[in-house]
Amino acid sequence: MSLRASLTLLAFAAGIAGLPARAQDAPRPARGPAQEPTREAPRPRAPDVAVPSATALPAVAAGADAKSGAAPALGGVLAGSPGWRTYRARFVTEQGRIVDTANGAISHSEGQGYGMLLAVAADDRASFERIWGWTRANLMVRTDELLAWRWAPDKRPAVADMNDASDGDLLVAWALTEAAEAWGEGAYRTAARRIAVEVGRKAMLFKDPHGPLLLPAAAGFSAADRPDGPLVNLSYWIFPAFQRLDIVAPEYDWSGLIRSGTDLLRQARFGPSRLPTEWISMKAEPRPADGFPALFSYNAIRVPLYLAWAGLGREDDYAPFRTLWDTADGRLPIVETRDGRPVEWLTEKGYGALSALVACAATGKPVPEDFETVQDGENYYPTTLHLLSMVAVRTRYPSCLKR
Repeated sequence: MSLRASLTLLAFAAGIAGLPARAQDAPRPARGPAQEPTREAPRPRAPDVAVPSATALPAVAAGADAKSGAAPALGGVLAGSPGWRTYRARFVTEQGRIVDTANGAISHSEGQGYGMLLAVAADDRASFERIWGWTRANLMVRTDELLAWRWAPDKRPAVADMNDASDGDLLVAWALTEAAEAWGEGAYRTAARRIAVEVGRKAMLFKDPHGPLLLPAAAGFSAADRPDGPLVNLSYWIFPAFQRLDIVAPEYDWSGLIRSGTDLLRQARFGPSRLPTEWISMKAEPRPADGFPALFSYNAIRVPLYLAWAGLGREDDYAPFRTLWDTADGRLPIVETRDGRPVEWLTEKGYGALSALVACAATGKPVPEDFETVQDGENYYPTTLHLLSMVAVRTRYPSCLKR
C-alpha cells in the first residue's frame, strides 16, 4: 500500500467514529449559514434488484448467543424524553446535520445514523426527516448506495474522502428500517434495503475461516489492501442492527455476523486487562493490528453497549468491562492493552451511562436514580452514548429502572 493510502487509512481510522479530540487539538470554527451546503438534487438510483446468489448467503438459525430477530422495535421508546430535546437543541442543525462538537464541528455518517435512530425512538418524525434529508444530500455522494464517512464544515469540498464507514452505513440502514416499521413509510424501507444490500456486497466477508466478517469500509481493510488484513473493528458489530436488518435484507447472514462477533469478543482479550483493541488483524489468530496503538479506546467502549442492547452475551463476556469501569468513579479509562495501564480518562458524565448499562445487563443491578438525566453542557459523543444506553435499558432491561 502506498504512503498516501497509508496516511488516508490512518486518518480514516482516527476520525471515523467521531473520536473526541482534546480541546487544543480541535478548534471549533464559528458556525454560520455559509457552512451549511445547498441541498443537492437527488441522484438517479438503480432499481431495487435481487442480490446475486454469488454474494449472498441465506441466513441460518441462530445459536443460543445469537437471538436473531429478537430485538424490539425502537419507535417511541424515548417519546417525551427531555434528554432527546436537549440532544436535538445542541447537536441537530436546522438543516439536519449532526454536529460533533468535540471533533472540529464535523459531521459523519455514524453521527447521522445515531441522530436518525434517536429521532425514531423519540417519535420525532420531523427531526428524522431533516436528518435523513441532510444525510442523503451531503453524504450519499458516492457512485453506489453507501455513504461518504466524513463532512467537514471548514473544507471545500466538505467531503474530501469518498470512502465509507460500514458502521455509519449500518446505523443509517437500521434507522430507516425502524422508521419504516414505526411510521409505515415504504420509501424508508426501500432506502434501508439499498444501503444494507450494498454493505453486504462490499463490506461483508462470508467465507473467512473465522466466520462472517464485517470490514470497516469498502476499501482499505481487506487482505488485498494490508499485509495483516483483513482488519476489523469490533465496535462496528452493531448487534441490535443485525437483529433487525433481516427485515429489509433477509438474503444476508446477519445471524452469522452475530455469532462471529461474539466469538471474536471472546478471543480478542488482549493483555492483562483482557480488553479488545480498536483495530484487530484477522490474518491468523486475532491480534492487535499493525501500525495502530494497541488501545481500548473511544471506538471500543461501544462494544458492550451493542452487546447489552441486543440482549446477548454471558456474564463473563461483560466481566473485563465491569472490572475496568466499576472502580473508575464514573470515569472511563482509555487503556494500553499491552500492560493494562490507563493512558487517558473520559470524564464527561454521559460516558458513565455505559458502566450502568453493563452492570444492569450482566447482573440486573438497578441503574442510578439520575441515569436518565442528560447533561446540557456535554459534547456530542458522551451525550449520544448516554441516550443510546437509555434506549437499551428501556427496551431490554426495564426492571433496572425500577426503584
